[in-house]
Amino acid sequence: MIVGTAGHIDHGKTTLVRALTGVDCDRLAEEKARGITLDLGYAYAARADGGVLGFVDVPGHEKLIHNMLAGATGIDFALLVVAADDGPMPQTREHLEIIELLGIERGAVALTKADAVTPERLAEALAECRRLLAGTRLAAAPVFPVAAQLGTGIDELRACLDAAAAHAGGAHSAGAFRLAVDRCFTLGGIGTVVTGTAFSGTVGVGEHLLVSPSGKTVRVRSLHAQDRPAERGYAGQRIALALAGIEKSEVERGMWVLAPALHLPLRRFDAALRVLPGQEAIRHWSQVHVHLGAEDVPARIALLQGDTIEPGGTGFAQVLLEREIGALSGDRFVLRDAGARRTIGGGRVLDSAPPTRHKRSAARIEMLQALADADPATALRLAAERQAAGVDLAGYATNRNLDAAQMEALVARLELTVVAGAGFAAAAWSDLQARVLAALDAEHARASDMPGVERDRLRRLTLPTLSRPAFDALCVQLLGAGRIAQSGAWLHLPGHRVQLSAGDRDLWRTLQPLFDATPYAPPRVRDVAHASGVVEDAVRALCKRVARVGEAYPVAHDHYFTAAAVADLARRVAAICARDGVARAAALRDEIGGGRKVAIHILEFFDRIGYTRRVRDTHALRGSPAQFG
Repeated sequence: MIVGTAGHIDHGKTTLVRALTGVDCDRLAEEKARGITLDLGYAYAARADGGVLGFVDVPGHEKLIHNMLAGATGIDFALLVVAADDGPMPQTREHLEIIELLGIERGAVALTKADAVTPERLAEALAECRRLLAGTRLAAAPVFPVAAQLGTGIDELRACLDAAAAHAGGAHSAGAFRLAVDRCFTLGGIGTVVTGTAFSGTVGVGEHLLVSPSGKTVRVRSLHAQDRPAERGYAGQRIALALAGIEKSEVERGMWVLAPALHLPLRRFDAALRVLPGQEAIRHWSQVHVHLGAEDVPARIALLQGDTIEPGGTGFAQVLLEREIGALSGDRFVLRDAGARRTIGGGRVLDSAPPTRHKRSAARIEMLQALADADPATALRLAAERQAAGVDLAGYATNRNLDAAQMEALVARLELTVVAGAGFAAAAWSDLQARVLAALDAEHARASDMPGVERDRLRRLTLPTLSRPAFDALCVQLLGAGRIAQSGAWLHLPGHRVQLSAGDRDLWRTLQPLFDATPYAPPRVRDVAHASGVVEDAVRALCKRVARVGEAYPVAHDHYFTAAAVADLARRVAAICARDGVARAAALRDEIGGGRKVAIHILEFFDRIGYTRRVRDTHALRGSPAQFG
């Protein structure tokens, strides 16, 4: 368990930690000379059951709130320190507000300097603390009168901390590893060391991580967890990581050390905000300081509901940051005013990859309400129902830092259809099937003489944003159920038929041998007309009608290939892609003979119908040769 101190300057926080642990957290010469804490201090105390309590001692001066916030994020237990002679002071109240904003629900109050006041004053100070805590998350927190110099009350406070640690819930070790860096230094013979609180996941010696947002790759040489050498560290612990592959100058407070999958630097996120009572309202486009993890970054607030959030009120907003940071759904943050003089509110990250359009729409607000639910199934269910092209499950998992097992359980719980990493609700999947059928019906009515619709065109008519793998899965289901049919490269409704007339069939039998003679470089329309003696316009009209019934394809202008030749070419292109990764005109030319220009026409035709996709001067396979029969 990590215990964080809080309270006004000179109320005895550092002295109290020394009494509990034997460690003086004031390590800087200036701190010792001035007798006040300027930066974060760290100490540890062994527990009777073999565990370790970690302490983060924070400065109490109003001008050092930024340092206090760097240490407060990630603590499990708040130890609010109030001097009995002074009672609650301005920084006591502000620190308590920060504890509230960070969602810390467990804590205790140490009423210090109890030996320096009368029993009457002590009772009065105790009552003041109770009034201060009323209505907060720590309303029921125990209060311990202590005299740290004499040791009075220290055993009772230590027993409270031990009991709290013994009953602490399991740390969130699921998900990928994240550590918020609050200190970096160099040790002789070891190298660069970073320390911080692990927000999630686990880490082991030898693992490779990233420093974010810089993206620098590092390896864990060794680690200490809760001030003890260890092979693994876990969420909820204070961890020191000795890192290979990075210099001290490349790391600073506010960065993250994390699993590579979580390296997603961002400049904006959507959040649920709360404005503290007694502060000024937050207005649209207000300038603020955002404290998240151990970071402090200037930002602007773009409100998504109305133009203000009044004191004591809540609302949704998009936070636009001056520089990149790391943030995931669920991260708590604190807002201070533009001059960093006072704490004005805070909130919780909801979406680390928010949309840039329709940010204030009713549908978006509904989604933010779902994202605010602690149960990740709520937002995933809504997204799967509303997003016709499916939910990016990997992106959703990253935003919530859910591991593979957690996502698998969510998908099973919601009974989603998963295709190529996208999740679809049952109703949404059925709607897509209905769209395919409706698109085919409309095309048959528009062009009854056409044999059907080419696969990629049908995908665009169904839903342009739908991925090719998802559309292919739709077609497989519909074909398997007999709800659509396929003739060559054409998809159509089962009852739709286009046939050649008897006269066209006879003429095609006469001309087809000319195409079959050189299947990979058949004659063009004018050459067929010249060789057969049939009028050129008649040949051209016949080829168009033959193409409509799927027995030929217009590979280029006035250049038709038989269906058998196209099917064979499709298989050859697939074989080239299997061998080389992609198809090139030169490789196809070598495969079929003839000139390079014809090979280019063939590959461009396959691009047009969606069988391949052009990538610079190459062509990547998208479809299957089976689609050509």
